[in-house]
Amino acid sequence: MKPIPLQSRLPRTYPIAAVRRETEMVQTFTFNVSLGAKPGQFVMVWIPGVDELPMSIASDNGKQLKVTFFAVGDATRVLAGMKKGDLVGLRGPFGTFYEWKKKQRLALVAGGYGAAPMYFAALEAIKDGCSLDVFIGARSKEHLLYEKELGTLPRTTLHIATDNGSKGFKGFNVANLEAILQEKKHTRTKPFIDQIFACGPERMLVSVSSLSALWKIPSQLSLERYMKCGYGLCGNCVVDPLGIRLCVDGPVVKNDVCKKIAEFGKYHRDAIGRKHSF
Repeated sequence: MKPIPLQSRLPRTYPIAAVRRETEMVQTFTFNVSLGAKPGQFVMVWIPGVDELPMSIASDNGKQLKVTFFAVGDATRVLAGMKKGDLVGLRGPFGTFYEWKKKQRLALVAGGYGAAPMYFAALEAIKDGCSLDVFIGARSKEHLLYEKELGTLPRTTLHIATDNGSKGFKGFNVANLEAILQEKKHTRTKPFIDQIFACGPERMLVSVSSLSALWKIPSQLSLERYMKCGYGLCGNCVVDPLGIRLCVDGPVVKNDVCKKIAEFGKYHRDAIGRKHSF
């Protein structure tokens, strides 16, 4: 898909075409529009009269765009109360995206609602003949997202992990990936994975970063920061000490860059720049 020009990425309202409830706190909204987005990019979602928030894109197939969100704050709770036909503002897409080569074997690691952008990446990667090992994790089986959709994709092996062991591997999905890497180690001279993609809580991303470095597997991680503009103007998503703006130099960042970010896995900044520890 051809992305729309940057100067055309202005706010525009669209009616919600469909609403799907994923879990008690998570919903997916579908809009009958394409922004030419790529996996890993985000859109700014405007709730009229309330706020504007960055959200990962669950899919953009050239005709429809989907966003999956967790109703955790004031704005997202208002959004969660909206119905089919209600108007929501969208602008974008913004940011960097996951990149791969044809016919690579990829490990996709998703924590919580990180399963949504990972699903988008999976959809596009299989078009290039890639083989996928997808690791989704949640607190319990009731909180798993995109399990059915990911499990039915061709050349895709789905690995499930839950903290309480209610389904699949008991523990974290990164530990599940490590166990499989160890298992395959005895039959191969090098890791069977060409790249690791990850999206989820930052502590999970730190674990992926360490595992990636240990096994010498290139990885691309989606870092979340407080974003206001999407254009790199406000500076609110700048990270220490590199000074890169995650709305334009991210959110998808290669692991060698993540290793140079001092705040990675330690703290983030709020709307007025105050530090908050993870």
